[in-house]
Amino acid sequence: MLRKDIDWQSLREAYAGAAPFPHVVIDDFFDPEVAGALEEDIAPADDPLWMEYSNPIEEKRALNHWDRFPPVTYRVLAYLNDEFVQPLRELTGLASLSSDVGLHGGGWHLHGRGGKLNVHLDYSIHPKLGLERRLNLIVYLTSGWDPAWGGALGLWSHNAGARAPGQMVKSVECVFNRAVIFDTTANSWHGLPDPITCPAGVYRKSIAVYYLTPPREDAAERGKALFAPHGEQKADREVLELIRRRSDTATAADTYRRK
Repeated sequence: MLRKDIDWQSLREAYAGAAPFPHVVIDDFFDPEVAGALEEDIAPADDPLWMEYSNPIEEKRALNHWDRFPPVTYRVLAYLNDEFVQPLRELTGLASLSSDVGLHGGGWHLHGRGGKLNVHLDYSIHPKLGLERRLNLIVYLTSGWDPAWGGALGLWSHNAGARAPGQMVKSVECVFNRAVIFDTTANSWHGLPDPITCPAGVYRKSIAVYYLTPPREDAAERGKALFAPHGEQKADREVLELIRRRSDTATAADTYRRK
């Protein structure tokens, strides 16, 4: 299912030493046939099964319902939630790592023209399992994507004084069948805050799975993602209030726009 020559032990040092926080980028992640089938699996943007997030800090579609995935996606996600956990333990040294089989926040993601995701920190404590989210896996699944359209995942440094993202240190371009695996616990600001400019009918497709451990004593207590305002949004009171409500477990669901 995966490329056979990935040496997880040899990637461990590169992962641990990467800036601005531990991560690794792996090209040709899936076998070519699997990657192609996954791209074909992803539903059209107008399919009613999608959940749509449409507000000033996030424009995307997502699906995490197992029963709605076609067979290839179902089998791949089953693999990523089971056998693939051991290679990730080798990569990170996290012996207690397990997958989030409920795909909370994971599964399929789709961004069309104008799609974006403000820079953010992911939730820390899983709202149902009480475990700490430690690791993200994202795989790009759009063949023929033009980097000029945007859609790269940016990785930002942490401005401790402002408790906000600092500078973008790395940009992971949206290359078909490229995976990025990163630690979500090291003030790991990431996102794609600039609207994508792809042609109408073209979509940035990806698949994501998240991995957990028992919470550490010093684990952050975030139950929802914490977004940062982008550009002129920093002076926009409505956006700042949206971000506040989006980060609060009691009000976050009200900020989503579902269609």
